[in-house]
Amino acid sequence: MATSQDSALIAVIGGTGVYNISELENVRQIEIDTPFGKPSSKITLGNLCGYPVAFIARHDVGHRLSPSEIPFRANIYALKTLGVKYLLSFGACGSLKEEAKPLDIVLPNQFIDRTKSRANSFFGEGIIAHVSMADPVCEKFNDVLYEVAKSCNLPGASIHQGGTYICIEGPSFSTKAESNMYRMFGGTVIGMTGLPEAILAREAEIAYGLIALVTDYDCWHPDHDSVTVEAVMKVLKANSQAAQSLVREVIRKVGQLQFESKAHNALATSILTPIDKVPEATKTKLGPILEKYLNVKANH
Repeated sequence: MATSQDSALIAVIGGTGVYNISELENVRQIEIDTPFGKPSSKITLGNLCGYPVAFIARHDVGHRLSPSEIPFRANIYALKTLGVKYLLSFGACGSLKEEAKPLDIVLPNQFIDRTKSRANSFFGEGIIAHVSMADPVCEKFNDVLYEVAKSCNLPGASIHQGGTYICIEGPSFSTKAESNMYRMFGGTVIGMTGLPEAILAREAEIAYGLIALVTDYDCWHPDHDSVTVEAVMKVLKANSQAAQSLVREVIRKVGQLQFESKAHNALATSILTPIDKVPEATKTKLGPILEKYLNVKANH
């Protein structure tokens, strides 16, 4: 159970192949219950480079949760209760462009949502909010990720700043027709977990950045075999080593800068419902997310 002393400035959500933070110090694990259920895994708290950090294994330890089973709302809500301001997300992805090759890193700044069955908002039940997702990734955070990734000189990896992440429902991989359609959409990478994670982070006013670890060419490339779990895991062994280096340096840099992000005030112009009209039960349920607006909005 979380206590009042449990907090984190930066959080990391690890995807396929990234199941822990290897250099975390003073490690402890806590369980947090949220109005949206339990997070994907116990939350690991500790310190890295002198900054308090939280870690969630997106698919749980042992990779037990399929993309559609991930409790995205519980994950983000739990991190919000810990005071997280910056969220670094990792995800294994297929490439939709020749130049983004396996082992490369893509830092997407746009998304196209092709999911079908996921709850993608905290709001409802008497309160309406429409957050802007025109720029779904924090630009300042993405700049930090690019600077750090370039400075790490990761062997065999090119760093691609920006790009469009196509998020599909899964758990099956794409058909060739779908893969080619997504290329026509202008997609750079294809994955199964970037949404609604990015949307929920914005609603929770957490600055969000995503590191897409390229494992394959999906199934569109005529000179490469279609994606398989075996092929993905082989590349991820190398990618996961790169991820650990990136985690350490990103946390160091973000901790030093502690920049202000537009995401940190995303709800300021997004809530339509006057707070004094919101049911008390909903106010309580969304307390950590609405806390700084409860009094201000009620007076308008």
